Amino acid sequence: MKGYIEQRGKGFRLMVYTGRDPITGKKRYRTETVRGTKRQAQKRLAEIVTEVSRGVLIQPSRMTLRDYLLHWLEDYARVNVRPNTYQRYEEICRLHLIPALGGIPLKELQPAHIQGYYSRAQAEGRHDGKGGLSKRTINHHHRLLSEALKHAVKQGLVVRNAAEAATPPRAEHVEIKTLDKAGLDQLLEASRGTPYYALFYTAAYTGCRRSELLALTWERIDLDIGFLEVVESLHQLRNKEIVFSPPKSRRSRRRISLPPSLAIALREHKAWQASIREQMGLPPPGPKDLVFSKPDGSYIPPNTITSAFRHVAQKAGFNGSFHSLRHTHATLLLERNVHPKVVSERLGHATVALTLDTYSHKVPGLDEAAALEFDKALETHRPTILSEEEIRQLGFE
Repeated sequence: MKGYIEQRGKGFRLMVYTGRDPITGKKRYRTETVRGTKRQAQKRLAEIVTEVSRGVLIQPSRMTLRDYLLHWLEDYARVNVRPNTYQRYEEICRLHLIPALGGIPLKELQPAHIQGYYSRAQAEGRHDGKGGLSKRTINHHHRLLSEALKHAVKQGLVVRNAAEAATPPRAEHVEIKTLDKAGLDQLLEASRGTPYYALFYTAAYTGCRRSELLALTWERIDLDIGFLEVVESLHQLRNKEIVFSPPKSRRSRRRISLPPSLAIALREHKAWQASIREQMGLPPPGPKDLVFSKPDGSYIPPNTITSAFRHVAQKAGFNGSFHSLRHTHATLLLERNVHPKVVSERLGHATVALTLDTYSHKVPGLDEAAALEFDKALETHRPTILSEEEIRQLGFE
């Protein structure tokens, strides 16, 4: 760790290099002025070097929200979240939170500052200057800022989390788009003959996320017993780098049973994959090879799948995204009275409540069916119908 001493009048200016700013790429220094002897300055410089090496980049009294967010991104978020999630966090901080609130001293940040930011962001928060951010996007900003400040409280840098006292705008409800059985058949038929037929088929029949399917290898599929295992996900960063990371949550790591028709489709897909590779002079797909890949076995960029699905969906007359296949899987299962806990486990949701909150409104008649089932459970009990004379005797006219 490099440190410098420069005499300034009757004192000394200390500078310690702390690395490069993760957003701007510029070199960062921690500076401090010491009034006294050179020996005192040297002693203080050694202390600062030790503090910096331990991760204390700036004195809390002088730390701005910008300083803290950069520190939090580098030392916490980069280590504890998936690369694509970190990229999203960094973008929110760089493009929105730091320009709007970064100059405020961390200890002076108030809920009113944050509330004002939410109001301005909704009116004119787009980075391209074309209007405001959506309420849902502002809610993402709120959650990030609240999470970052929660760690500042834990570290003793602030007494309270100012974001907890601010109220983001209520996010609009986004209607999820699903296919009925006929619509799904039509879409899969429209994709037949394309390189993505087996991928779309698997997405619809398992409810897997795009990232989970693109990371799936043949060793994680048993076509005899009929199941696949989700243990990884694939993401592409802004710099085009492909990263493999653990699934979205602990429950996202799961085993999913395959219906017989899907097992057959995957056998055919593997045979087709082997045939293409043979024509290219390559060995057949092995256990470590990707199930869904380019002909040479390399990964498919996620956006390629998005574009291919959009084209097939338009052909089938459906205005939805690839994620609609996941929604369709869940909805069709619930419509057929599959227990919500089973549906939740197939989707890899953190809780059953999340599954029901997301999909129950898409399954009409659930409440009516519940009322009928309760009546069946107590079918031995029937209400007593009073005669007119008995009603009069009870005092009801």
